[in-house]
Amino acid sequence: MADAEDEIGQKWDRCFTDAILKFGGGVILGGVFSLFFFKRKKWPIIIGGSFGLGMAYSNCEEDINASIRQQKSKIC
Repeated sequence: MADAEDEIGQKWDRCFTDAILKFGGGVILGGVFSLFFFKRKKWPIIIGGSFGLGMAYSNCEEDINASIRQQKSKIC
């Protein structure tokens, strides 16, 4: 059982790292768009960060659900 718990823990760690990287990338990309195209408005930065977090959430959900499905198939 410890192996399954370790695997889930590692996936959570990867999810947090992925979320930080995608959020940062979205904020930077939004900042570039804000600076060059939208006369320094805040909304492109907010939307960029939100898209990054949304993508990270989707990836994490898929990764963790696949792990849970795999564990259930081993039990049966």
